[in-house]
This record gives sequence, C-alpha cells and structure tokens, in this order.
Amino acid sequence: MSDEDSSPTSPATSPHGEEAHGYMRLWGQSLAQVLGQISGLPVSVDCLSESPAEAPARSESDVQFLVTVEGGLQGEMALRIPLATALTAGQLFLGEAQDAAAEFKPDHREAVEELLRQVGGYAASALKPRWGEVQLRWQGGAASWTDGESGWIGPSGDAPVRIWMEWQLNSGLTAALAAAPASPESASPEAPAEPAAAASPPNPDTGAVSEPADAAPPPSPLMVEGNLDLLLDVELEVMLRFGERSMLLREILDLGAGSVVELDRNIDEPVDLLLDGHVIARGEVVVVDGNYGLRVLEVQAPASAG
Repeated sequence: MSDEDSSPTSPATSPHGEEAHGYMRLWGQSLAQVLGQISGLPVSVDCLSESPAEAPARSESDVQFLVTVEGGLQGEMALRIPLATALTAGQLFLGEAQDAAAEFKPDHREAVEELLRQVGGYAASALKPRWGEVQLRWQGGAASWTDGESGWIGPSGDAPVRIWMEWQLNSGLTAALAAAPASPESASPEAPAEPAAAASPPNPDTGAVSEPADAAPPPSPLMVEGNLDLLLDVELEVMLRFGERSMLLREILDLGAGSVVELDRNIDEPVDLLLDGHVIARGEVVVVDGNYGLRVLEVQAPASAG
C-alpha cells in the first residue's frame, strides 16, 4: 500500500486520530506485503475510519486477537477478522482452493494467526524509524475496553485478494503514539581518542626519530578492513533448530510413518539459527513463496575472546 493507496482514509477528528491512523496504515502496508508474497498477486489495501458497507457483519465466530505493544510504544490493540475473511485468509495461507462454503477448521485459525504474526513482524520493522524498537505479544480474545481509536483495513478497489480487518487501539496506545518523538537511530557518541605517545627527539648524529615505546605493531594484512571482502563470498551452511528431545533406543526403533515426535519447545518460542552447531540468531518461522524462512528477532552476541 502506497501513500496514494491510502487516499480514501477518512479524516480523523479525535486528538490522536492522525497518529493512530498513520500507525495502522503501516500495518495495512505490512498486510498487503504479506498477502502479496503468499498469493503472488499485487495487493493493495485502504485504512478506513468508518465501517465500510462491504465489510462482513459482526459474528460471535469472528477471529479476534489482542496484541500487547511494548518497547518504544506501550498499549494494547485489538484485531477482529470476520469469519468469512478468516476462511479466505486461512485457505490462501494453506494453499487451498478458495471455497466460501467450506468449514472453518482449527488449521485455518492457526494459519490466520501465523499470517498476522508475519504482518506484525513487518509492521514492527516499519514502526522502528519513528517509534523505535517495538515488541508485540499476541493472544486470542476480544478487547475489554471501548476507548481509544478504531477503524478498518480493507481491500482497495478491485484488489484480487479481499481481506477485511477491524482494529481498535486503546487510549494508552493512542496517547503513546502522539507522545513518542521521532527516534532516528543515531550512533552512540564515540569516546575521545587518547593522545598519542610522543616520539623521542631526533638523534643529533643520525637524524633518526625513534618510535614511541608503547606504539602498537602495524596491523596484519588480514586485519585490514578492505581484505574482509576476500571472505564475503565464502558459502556457509546454516540450519534451523525447532527443538530437541532425548529418545530411548526402543522409541527410535518404533518410529514409523505417522509417528509424532514431540520436541521441548513451545510453538510460540523462537527457533534457533545455527552455524557450525553454534546459535547465531533466534527468530520466528515464516513461509516465503511456499518455503520455510526465518524472521530474525535476536542476533546472538559473539563470545568474548580469551
């Protein structure tokens, strides 16, 4: 969704409406990006202040999530996906044929939740330039509050993928959006350089100047920054680790088609990215063009030398 796509957005009249709708436009752009990757089609969405006539009616069967926002912003948001839209999104995510008469199964709900988590990951990246690092915690359920801002994200024009989503932001989040200053990432100020040790005065007989007693040796050619380019095309194999489990030999011998091996990690926990058996990053599993991928949430700090 581009700025042009958001032109139908109704003007916000509340004190924090402009910031709230700017925040949700970034969520709309993220939704369009994920839907476009899954469907292989161009997707555009609009952020609307009022309930559109085309949006499905509210139902007790609608899929609802509460999102706790932490870090650079503090507050809660609620997302409601009408059942018909949730079925469409679930079928799309699972690669199933679109069938509006199909039963909405637990697999579809899990697919919708994973789709929204991917949208949230893109949104968190988009929010960072203005509001800094933002963490999102997801749970099922409806909002218990009615204050704050609300609106809809829906398909733009004749978009081939038609997903509707109602959103609410509580008053704490809308106030945080207005209060948080722009936070361009700036480097920490560097410590002042220590004065260089003075060289010995020239020898009156030879004119030579001796090096300072504590002068560091010249760097090795391999340590020169430019030579790092020689290594950048080295191909390394990385692996994803979803979890582990110790098994008895008899359990391993009993394995067969249809056996289920339970791992030691909850589905909501991040998975490990391994290089040569060492964890280098952690993140959440995503699906990109039908293949597994990893959205990095945390990069492991290198072990200190010595």
